[in-house]
Amino acid sequence: MEDSNLRQQKKQVFLFHCLESEELARKVAAHSDLINLQTIKWRSFNDGFPNLFINNAQEIRGQHVAFFASFSSPSVIFEQLSVIYALPRLFIASFTLVLPYFPTGSFERMEEEGDVATAFTMARILSNIPISRGGPTSIVVYDIHALQERFYFGDQVLPLFETGIPLLLHRLHQLPDFDKVVVAFPDDGAWKRFHKLLDNFPVVICTKVREEDKRIVRLKEGNPSGCHVVIVDDLVQSGGTLIECQKVLAAHGAAKVSAYVTHGVFPKRSWEKFIPLNNEGSDKGFAHFWITDSCPLTVKAIEGKSPFEILSLAGSIAEALQI
Repeated sequence: MEDSNLRQQKKQVFLFHCLESEELARKVAAHSDLINLQTIKWRSFNDGFPNLFINNAQEIRGQHVAFFASFSSPSVIFEQLSVIYALPRLFIASFTLVLPYFPTGSFERMEEEGDVATAFTMARILSNIPISRGGPTSIVVYDIHALQERFYFGDQVLPLFETGIPLLLHRLHQLPDFDKVVVAFPDDGAWKRFHKLLDNFPVVICTKVREEDKRIVRLKEGNPSGCHVVIVDDLVQSGGTLIECQKVLAAHGAAKVSAYVTHGVFPKRSWEKFIPLNNEGSDKGFAHFWITDSCPLTVKAIEGKSPFEILSLAGSIAEALQI
C-alpha cells in the first residue's frame, strides 16, 4: 500500500530530446517507467534554418514535460531554443529543461572593459523561457563552472544545480586501493567548489604561478607520496592543466594519478593527448580518467579508449525529473 501511494505521488514525465542527447535520454527513460520518450522532427529548410515539428503536441496537454538539451556548439543552439520556447506554450502542466553542461560557464566575468560575459548572456536567454501552466521552468544543470552563476538567472526560472560527484564517490569505493586515494584540486577554485563533497579524503592542492610569460603548476599543499591521487575538476578543455598537475604529482611521489571531470568538453579532439602510447604504462600518465556523459559528442569519440571511463548521469537525471 505504501509503495502504491509513493508511486501516486510521483509524476509521469514526457521527455523530448535533441538529436545529440538521444542515447542518454534513452538511458534516463530506462531508469523509470514514469518517463515516456517523445520525438521531434528535426529538419532544415533549403536556406539552413530549422524546420521543426513537435510530435504528439495535443497529447501532452496537461502533462509534465521535459526537454533534454545539448548546447555543444552555437550552430545547434537556435533550433533547440526554438523547441524549448515552444513546449511550455502547449498547455502543459510543467516544463523542465535538462541542460547537463552549461557551455558558456567558464566565461562568467569581465577582466577588462570590453569583455563579454557570455555566461550571463546564456542565462538571460534561458531566463526568458515562457511560463507553463504550472509555473516557472525548472532548469537542471550539473556542476556549473562558477557558483555565482546561479545569480545570473532571472526569477522567471528555477535553476536546479546538481553534481556528478556522487558518481565519482561510488567509483572510488570500487577501487582496490581505495584506502590510498588522495583527492587533488588543480587550483583554489576547484577546491572551493568540491572540497565539502570530498572531505573524507586527504587533500592535495595545486596552484598556478606565473614565471615570465608562462603559468607553471606547483604543489601548494598536501602530500601525494605513495598514494593514488585523483584530480577533481568540473570540466576539461585542452587538458593542459591536468597534464601539468599529473607531472607535478608524479614528481612528488604519487604512486598513481587519475582524473575526474564532470564535463569532458575536449574541443578539437584534445582528448587524444591522454591516450597512452604503446610503450607507456599508467605511471607515465593517467591510470583512470572518469567523465560523465554530459557531452554526448565526446562520449562517442572516446568510447572504448583507455584511460577513459564514462560515469552516466542517467540515474541522477531520472531522479531530478521527479523534483
